[in-house]
Amino acid sequence: MGEAIPIPRQIPADAEMRLRRLRKMAWLLDRSVGVGPDARFGLDPIIGLIPVVGDWVGSILSLYVVYEALRLGIPWPVLGRMLLNVGIEALVGAVPVLGDVFDFVWQANMRNLRLVEEHYQARLRPRSSGSVAGVLAIMAVAVIVISIATLWIGIWLIKQLVGLF
Repeated sequence: MGEAIPIPRQIPADAEMRLRRLRKMAWLLDRSVGVGPDARFGLDPIIGLIPVVGDWVGSILSLYVVYEALRLGIPWPVLGRMLLNVGIEALVGAVPVLGDVFDFVWQANMRNLRLVEEHYQARLRPRSSGSVAGVLAIMAVAVIVISIATLWIGIWLIKQLVGLF
């Protein structure tokens, strides 16, 4: 007999719509601006330049990518990795200058998009409203913790700079 014919992967319409939104958001936040033939960055590092609230707003926008992955039924360990990517970007991004450079390079949203594309399968069931609500509550707590950590780092850095002069 001949070779097996691959069966096309049928993606439900709502999942395809979520994947398109996820790709657009990740591209907008991490790759939408070109600087030279190979260097690209997005709105996330630009937003991060706004003192105090920039990194917080960037983290909230990055959590949208995680939310869409959650709705798609991406496995919990992968969602944890995605949250870690956002957390790393938020914490390191809070450091003045170094954090802004890190935001240009790290691109958590594109990392998270790759994770979704590697792990999404049409057979995954979308998560229920109850599980999404529970995870959103956890994400809200994470944002609060990240915000407090960012504020603490900012105050500490200001104290260090004032102590130098």
